[in-house]
Amino acid sequence: MIEIIAGEKGKGKTKELLAKVNHSVATASGNIVYLDKSQKHMYELNNKVRLINVMDYPIDNCDEFLGFLCGIVSQDHDLEEMYLDSFLTIAFAETDDEIQHAIEKLDIISEKYNVKFILSVSRDESKLPECAKAKIVISL
Repeated sequence: MIEIIAGEKGKGKTKELLAKVNHSVATASGNIVYLDKSQKHMYELNNKVRLINVMDYPIDNCDEFLGFLCGIVSQDHDLEEMYLDSFLTIAFAETDDEIQHAIEKLDIISEKYNVKFILSVSRDESKLPECAKAKIVISL
């Protein structure tokens, strides 16, 4: 399952994502991972959430990012949820085709390994591809 929090930059998507992840810690039976483009939110996250700064790794395109995600999923069989802040930036997805490709692959990974993905996407809902619009849970 994929959920998307969409909205232009500065609308409060990260705040919503942090609230969602910290609330989820209380009810999750498995592990939770939070991917971001920096360590900035380290002290706002519950200490049971694993924070990964994607920019620490030599990832240059969307397919490499998806491979990176598969590596995380493969090494943690108790992984239940992954929160991806600044999704378009960390996934190197700029065009509608790249966004659609990434979401289709995330759907496959989610179904096969039973991992829920929650993404924050810095775009207005109206400017997202149709496959993303159907997954929006919060539009700011």
